[in-house]
Amino acid sequence: MIKLVRLTVTGDDTLELIFSDGAAAHWSSASLIARDTVMTRPLSDPAYFARAFIEGGALAWPNGFELSADALHQKLNNGGELIRHAA
Repeated sequence: MIKLVRLTVTGDDTLELIFSDGAAAHWSSASLIARDTVMTRPLSDPAYFARAFIEGGALAWPNGFELSADALHQKLNNGGELIRHAA
């Protein structure tokens, strides 16, 4: 099971994510924010977006919104956006 092990805020709506398998990616939440739902609307505020944290290996925000590390990893992998460092 893939988990997030580190995140760094790199922009108003972007994070650098490091996964438990050593893969990394720069992830933009722009399409998520564009959904404009009750849970994603707060993420449009850069100060609130920057409050992202890891809870139980998932990406989370204080309002209870969470994204599964497995789902993020799979989406980033399918899009060719994961960076894998040679062992």
